[in-house]
Amino acid sequence: MVGKEREAGGSELINRYRWYEKVGIYLGIAVFLTFILAPFFEAFLVSLRPWRKIISIPYEVITEGMSFDAYFSVWQNVPLLWLYIWNSFFIATCVTLLTLTAVIPAAWAFARFEFWGSRALLTSFLAVNMVGGAVLVIPLFKIMMNLGMLNTYWALIMPGTAFLIPIGIWLLRAYLMRIPRELEEAAWADGASRLYILWRVIIPIAMPGLVVVTIATFIGAYSQQFIIAISFNSSQYLHPLAVGLYLQSGGSLSAWNEVMAASIIGVLPVMIIFFFLQRHMIDGLTAGAVKA
Repeated sequence: MVGKEREAGGSELINRYRWYEKVGIYLGIAVFLTFILAPFFEAFLVSLRPWRKIISIPYEVITEGMSFDAYFSVWQNVPLLWLYIWNSFFIATCVTLLTLTAVIPAAWAFARFEFWGSRALLTSFLAVNMVGGAVLVIPLFKIMMNLGMLNTYWALIMPGTAFLIPIGIWLLRAYLMRIPRELEEAAWADGASRLYILWRVIIPIAMPGLVVVTIATFIGAYSQQFIIAISFNSSQYLHPLAVGLYLQSGGSLSAWNEVMAASIIGVLPVMIIFFFLQRHMIDGLTAGAVKA
């Protein structure tokens, strides 16, 4: 029922525009998608080309000898490729779980309780995100060294968690603010504790918003591992995919078609997760507007 209402609302919104305005909208979307998808399409084509055709001039989109050989040979040239992919997936999963553990109660507190300095604290979260990760590498390195966390998974997990908690709080807080307070007040009147209300009342209702935060956090944790891992880790058995491929480039992995093949293999877990959860993510992004 809700899905039909959203579809009807979307069609009604787009029908408000004149035909030339629709053409402009769809043309803008097409240009945007072209810039977003073109690098992935080119990476896939490079992974299929033989080495001699990658650097050939003039450039050809479809060349002779295109095959999936690089997807098999890369496993031989990079024996630890499976470990790099596992490390990336494991680090992103741990960062996501730790981030959600901190974000859920914090977002609920900022959405429901007015306390001194709450707005200033929320603004400071955005200010922290404006600081680039490279600026904080040296201070974080000293902290990790003093805590004895260098060359451990914790050195790769904790900084990513700290960077992603602020944006997670902002995303989930915006969704929780749209949940009627009367639901919590009714549970409170029945004698429910704050923790019970959060776990049994708020979280089930906020599940679409949680899915959005989870996907955004996982993608952010999966894609932002390079600078942290290359700064805080020197063990080849803890490298995520980005660092592993970087260190192998020019050595045992010298062919660009194999580099692209390994990159696409590493991106597949994120693509699969997003494919199965995309409907829930869209519901989470639009549910607040429908409820309002």
